[in-house]
Amino acid sequence: MKRILTGIFVATTLLVAPGCSSTTKSTETQVSPSMMNHDGDSMNGHEGHSMGNMNHGNNSQITTKVKLTAPKDLAPNQPINLVIDIQDSTGKPVNKFDIFQEKIMHLIVVSDDLRSFEHIHPEYKENGRFQVTANFPESGGYTLFSDYKPAGNQENISLMNITIPGSVPLPKNLEKFTKTKTISDTQVNLNISEPKIKAGQDINLSFDVKNNQNQPIKDLQPYLGEKGHLVIIKSSSPLTTADYIHAHAMKNTPDGKIEFHTKFPKSGTYKMWMQFNRNGKIKTADFWVNVE
Repeated sequence: MKRILTGIFVATTLLVAPGCSSTTKSTETQVSPSMMNHDGDSMNGHEGHSMGNMNHGNNSQITTKVKLTAPKDLAPNQPINLVIDIQDSTGKPVNKFDIFQEKIMHLIVVSDDLRSFEHIHPEYKENGRFQVTANFPESGGYTLFSDYKPAGNQENISLMNITIPGSVPLPKNLEKFTKTKTISDTQVNLNISEPKIKAGQDINLSFDVKNNQNQPIKDLQPYLGEKGHLVIIKSSSPLTTADYIHAHAMKNTPDGKIEFHTKFPKSGTYKMWMQFNRNGKIKTADFWVNVE
């Protein structure tokens, strides 16, 4: 089933400032219910979403507040413990969550220039609190997309920001627009169904996964219940939830092929991270694309 979702979200910004406390806390963020469009069913069982929440058969929706807590002293390339608290509109903790894609929460962490990417899964500590350790490789700004599903409700996607102090590296030229990536013993080739990608147009993205002998890999294993996952983020400043797309792989594709069906909502430059499981290791192939 293909779903294109829209919603209104307010970013949570973590302010790092001097103080006596060992931690600093973000402002609370209201996450509002989204309006949804259903564009039809797919025999492939594809599900993808962008810019908001996904409904899995229940129209109920609560309004949540998201609060991010981090240590006062932040440094690049060091493990940093983060706490994410989910509350309802009255400030009470949201205690129950549904598992989706085999996890209670998915957290996508990207640097604002999209050079750094991490997909991690905070651990639920009860009483609405999640904890996770993240690593921010360089100084500068980072955006965190948190995806969770209060029990019986739609998925919520909230956006949080954190700044790692220090000398920010000089911006580098945009990575080459290549359609082939080699990850140790695995080669990934990107094929796009149309010669040019146009905003709002249905598009098929097919990734051929081959071994060192240029043969299709037949031993791919499920990753979070799917053959692969694709995160797409538009190059924007600042990043918003409208720039975020998460697509799930189509079902019943041939060996060595991982396919996705999605849309790019606006024109611009996007970066894509395709993740899959080979030999028990999660591999990530990243690609840039232009959308007209």
